[in-house]
Amino acid sequence: MNLEELRAISDETEQIKRIYEIFNEDTRLNRSKAARVEFLTTVKYIEKYAVPGMKLLDIGAGAGEYSLYFAEKGYEVSALELSDSNIRAFRRKLSGGLPVDLRQGNAINLSAYADESFDIVLLFGPLYHLHSEEDRRRCIEEAKRVCKKDGTLFFSFINHDMVFLTELRRDGSYFETGDYDHETLRLHDFPFVFVTAAQARGMLRENGVSLLHEVASDGASELMEEEINAMSKESYRQYLRYHFYACEKPELLGMSNHLLFVGRKEA
Repeated sequence: MNLEELRAISDETEQIKRIYEIFNEDTRLNRSKAARVEFLTTVKYIEKYAVPGMKLLDIGAGAGEYSLYFAEKGYEVSALELSDSNIRAFRRKLSGGLPVDLRQGNAINLSAYADESFDIVLLFGPLYHLHSEEDRRRCIEEAKRVCKKDGTLFFSFINHDMVFLTELRRDGSYFETGDYDHETLRLHDFPFVFVTAAQARGMLRENGVSLLHEVASDGASELMEEEINAMSKESYRQYLRYHFYACEKPELLGMSNHLLFVGRKEA
């Protein structure tokens, strides 16, 4: 399948399922030093609030990178994923017997899970794909519903404004030929949905999430991929220290391909 065939699919759920026949989620977070920054940053923030033995739900779990990491650390992990290809990749990794309750399903319907049954709820993929405001609202409401009153919610988004620069790095003519409205500078939401930091913040607050952290989860790592991948072990260690120091600075929040928001549901 290619992007044009994907664009021709009118059913949004089917389109989401088929996206990952093109994009390899199985290696996205672990293929290089630069790619690993997002994972390491996200784990760092989850571990601020998580205690081994807690119950964790990974909604839109992809190929299982976060679920498997926390299962190995002693968490009781449940995972939900829509894409057939991601489910297959995830199941291959479960052959070692890790106790993960993996199910296939849609993030806007978590009826398989009881109210307030998880200490930690991750919502890392679904908001990349849901075009309608109503579907995004339902998705966030379901994540809140299954999270305990004192639990912690983690949301990720693809940052609209950084995409221009990382696309330019790949294609020097992007500003002339790229897939965006050349008057408004608005990206076309295909094959992913893009939001600014302000839009992500507003979306969560409007849907009853009280924010604890706003994080540039990969910062400049995609833009500087070649330079980071060429780093020595010590240079990379120091780069990560710099990134962790800078990733919550408001003036740098928009300079990141992925955004991580951490919060709790409002009383």
